[in-house]
Amino acid sequence: MEKLIITCAISGAEVTKNDNSYVPYTVEETAIEAYNAYSAGASIIHLHVRNDDGTPTQDVNRFEETINAIKEKCPNVIIQPSTGGAVGMSNDERLQPIMLKPEMCTLDCGSVNFGGDEVFINSENDVIYFAEKIYKKGILPELECFGKMHIDQVMRLYKKGIIKDHLHFSFVLGIPGGMTGEERDFLFLKDSIPKSATYSVAGVGRFEFKLAELSIKHGGHVRVGLEDNIYISKGVKAEGNKALVKEVVRIASLYGREIASPSEARKILGLKV
Repeated sequence: MEKLIITCAISGAEVTKNDNSYVPYTVEETAIEAYNAYSAGASIIHLHVRNDDGTPTQDVNRFEETINAIKEKCPNVIIQPSTGGAVGMSNDERLQPIMLKPEMCTLDCGSVNFGGDEVFINSENDVIYFAEKIYKKGILPELECFGKMHIDQVMRLYKKGIIKDHLHFSFVLGIPGGMTGEERDFLFLKDSIPKSATYSVAGVGRFEFKLAELSIKHGGHVRVGLEDNIYISKGVKAEGNKALVKEVVRIASLYGREIASPSEARKILGLKV
């Protein structure tokens, strides 16, 4: 079984310091959390950025400043900016970080209801627009899918040549309005993608470690982080992203899965080493 790629989503756009005091806002806080996750075993940092007051932003200058700060602390780590941004942002606003030509970025592959009046809109034309811009920059998209219908959309666009190899999926499960995070859901998605594709699983809230274990067991990869889950165990808040990554490393050891370094992750994903 190939080595395990751990992605750490260190902050997201929604969770705040009121939820967990380790959620980073400033450039320095973000760089420290990225380094701590990397030192614990994460080879990919899934990156949202904030203004110093915690409000989410897709400003390319803020991304550049933050990426430079992270690279100073861990030069080899793979940085994966989010093009999801936050609900209500325009497509071009969301796409700003690709101007920096990162190795990877996310590509949300369909719309989802986030609860109440919040709708995260990604129409088919939006997905096509994002894909064309991302591939033009030579960036590998991580295909974020909140359910089977998003995988189906990816495969339709793949057959048309709009989405290209290498296919690397992220199953984001447990989001309100998206697919739940039960074992049956994971297995359904895993068995719905091509054998040549790779995948990572992001379980939200209580699903995080249960889905991490399932993915480890079945040869997939894992995403954890304060964006998805603020607890290390029921009722006990995680002392930063490092604690969440260390728990995945512990689970992986139970199944004999070695942890991929950033260079090994690049080989698995077909990136330049």
